Amino acid sequence: MSTFDEDLFLKGLEQRKATLGAGYVEKNLAAADDFTRPFQEAMTAWCWGFGWGDETIDAKTRSMMNLAMIGALGKMHEWELHCRGALNNGVSRAEIRAIIHVVGIYCGVPQALECFRAARKVLDEQD
Repeated sequence: MSTFDEDLFLKGLEQRKATLGAGYVEKNLAAADDFTRPFQEAMTAWCWGFGWGDETIDAKTRSMMNLAMIGALGKMHEWELHCRGALNNGVSRAEIRAIIHVVGIYCGVPQALECFRAARKVLDEQD
């Protein structure tokens, strides 16, 4: 028996692919096993279907919020992933830089430096 709402999952899957790229999402879902699949499904439905599916906040703004929050948490693998997604959602390089400045102000210079390192990697891939 499924532990999630199928409609919310499908809505989330569409948004997740639009932001992170279909290839990345399909690879992650295909790699899920009996141990990790329930979390992948629930996270897709909850984070991407319920959270990102709420049209009150557009995808670009949501990406900007995520960069600030994930940067504050210091979860740099996720930050790098969401930096790519932010670019897909129309966030500019200048906006990414401004977000990192805010992370530096509220979370400290070392954390801003980590964000700049991750952003540089992502932006260099774009060039």
